[in-house]
Amino acid sequence: MAKKSGNSKSAVSKRAMFCGLMTALITPFKKNGQVDYPALRRLVEDQIQNGTDVLVPIGTTGESLTLTDEEKIRVVKTVVEQAKKRIPVVAGSGTNDTAKSIMLSKEMKKAGADGLLLVCPYYNKPTQKGFYLHFAEIASSVNLPIILYNVPGRTGRKMDNDVTIKLAKEFPNIVAMKEATGDINNIKDLIARAPKNFNVISGDDSLTVEIIRNGGKGIISVVSNILPGEVKKMTELALQGNYEAAEKINEHLNKLYEVIFIETNPIPVKTALAMQGKIEEKFRLPMCEMEPENKEKLRRVLKEMKLI
Repeated sequence: MAKKSGNSKSAVSKRAMFCGLMTALITPFKKNGQVDYPALRRLVEDQIQNGTDVLVPIGTTGESLTLTDEEKIRVVKTVVEQAKKRIPVVAGSGTNDTAKSIMLSKEMKKAGADGLLLVCPYYNKPTQKGFYLHFAEIASSVNLPIILYNVPGRTGRKMDNDVTIKLAKEFPNIVAMKEATGDINNIKDLIARAPKNFNVISGDDSLTVEIIRNGGKGIISVVSNILPGEVKKMTELALQGNYEAAEKINEHLNKLYEVIFIETNPIPVKTALAMQGKIEEKFRLPMCEMEPENKEKLRRVLKEMKLI
């Protein structure tokens, strides 16, 4: 393993950037299946104009697993170019192959990313020691701020809080965790025991206010692809300690949460954006169009909320 990076000042100084509303950007495709870069630029601009704090392309919501490495790099370059340093860009570069994750992380740095989102290795089902060694190797190899991403529903295995805390203490550029275990007690434990400047960020839209109430610092949101302004307001109110007002917005969004996750993400959110006329309704297999009855439920909720 490479030595821990000694040049940590830039990573530490950027830690404060990774909070608030962070939108997990979708990747739009044309009807021919190619990435729709003009549509991507429009989505980025819409997010910035509606107050989003951080953009997160090439994650789960960005269909990263069916993008080529070249497409991933070009998507991040496009987002960085359109953002024009107005807000930070955190690029998904995690895979289940440590060496490939390092390669992609270095490419994302070259592309202009301000930070990295690294998912726990999927399918391999590593031991807790394997999790530690995987992230330690990447953190030692790339001097960018890193957000870890614990999502056992996708990866097949949960990384223990003890491992996260050990990594946060030993590597200054590991600055945050996107917590998507859905276990509020696990999240509370991580917040209570993590280093003071380590941010815990909600990975579940519906838990945003609850996690912030317990010391979390924001949300990496799927729903904000559709309603960035409202999710931003909710997050901001919660971070200010105005939980009652934040909960009112959260309750208003409950119907949307239900239909946006009625099928596997990002199928419903991309369908919603297509209904709004912002993108083509196009996926890459094995992602596919919604079942007709679910699509009608989505359309009905969007109409009720005056989003279409």
